[in-house]
Amino acid sequence: MSLRIWHTSDLHDRRQAVARVAALRDAEPGLLFDCGDSLRGSQTVYHRDEPIIAQIDAARYDAQGMGNREFHYLFGAVRARAAKMRHPLVCSNLVDVRGRPLPFAADATFELRDGTRAWRVRVFSLLVVQYPHGSPWERVFGWRFLDPIGVARGIAAETPGDTVLVALSHLGLRADRTLASAAPRIDLILGGHSHDTLFEPEVVDGVPIVHAGPYGAYASRTELEAGAYGRPRVVRSHLVPVLARAA
Repeated sequence: MSLRIWHTSDLHDRRQAVARVAALRDAEPGLLFDCGDSLRGSQTVYHRDEPIIAQIDAARYDAQGMGNREFHYLFGAVRARAAKMRHPLVCSNLVDVRGRPLPFAADATFELRDGTRAWRVRVFSLLVVQYPHGSPWERVFGWRFLDPIGVARGIAAETPGDTVLVALSHLGLRADRTLASAAPRIDLILGGHSHDTLFEPEVVDGVPIVHAGPYGAYASRTELEAGAYGRPRVVRSHLVPVLARAA
């Protein structure tokens, strides 16, 4: 039996897209993820009200990767944004050097059953680095950005072989290609940040990379089935128009 995964990215407050994506997922159930940059605000601009957060919650997104617009240089702003979310906010390569409790998860795991098949899916998320390791800004803000490739390799090494490993990447398509080559254990890369639209997956060293493009024009719909030796393989993947119909 197949595992269906939906994904959006770089919505940039296109709230009207979210309910339509939810309807697509309701018609064909599966996991639903976002790869970041859904908000109006940014790493330097904070809006007390971000209406799309409630929309994403109502759509029952299973997890959202942190983009540079969910991130903020001020720890309190990230904490305030995360506090409004009823879905998991995930970022795997961001830590706090001051030891404050992080308001987001490093990863998330889902267990599903489709007929006689049980799926275990581990999701992690990579945020584009805002300043280098050891930068003076670490002392100012407390945030430390870990190398995305090193983090991905570590997660891949510790993930059991019977678990589907999905990366929610907010690195951009060029970096996703590097990620696929560096960590071929990843089963699926769902990407964003660079605003690329791939109407079919790009496969690098056996790893499928899916980009749905920005502004809610499309959502991706990907189905995986168990392949040789139990490793999943993509059997169908395409973009479904959301707001593109009105373009």
